Amino acid sequence: MNKTVLIVDDSVSMRQMVAFTLKQAGFSVLEGGNGKEALERLASAKVDLIITDLNMPVMDGISFVRAARARAECKFTPILLLTTESQESKKQEGKAAGATGWIVKPFQPDQLLKVVQKVAP
Repeated sequence: MNKTVLIVDDSVSMRQMVAFTLKQAGFSVLEGGNGKEALERLASAKVDLIITDLNMPVMDGISFVRAARARAECKFTPILLLTTESQESKKQEGKAAGATGWIVKPFQPDQLLKVVQKVAP
């Protein structure tokens, strides 16, 4: 059975790039344009991994991670932040919210797959 990944990013082109990379590797993909949309997706689907941007309108990545972690079904789901932010303080904030890992944009497809396979084998 394919693993399902939820991609959360306000950039349509970024979601398409991540989705293309993951679909090529055999993953099923769900998408959300911000944290609020992503929470709606989580209400009706089980996911094996979440990849979210940090800076988004409506609900940012940190708030989304906290909200996702508050749900019983997402308590142990790996969550990766994929963002242009690379400051240590932001990474610590993400970790404190419950993020599993951090990838800085722009990403290399093989680098993304390596991290995805490590956190969601």
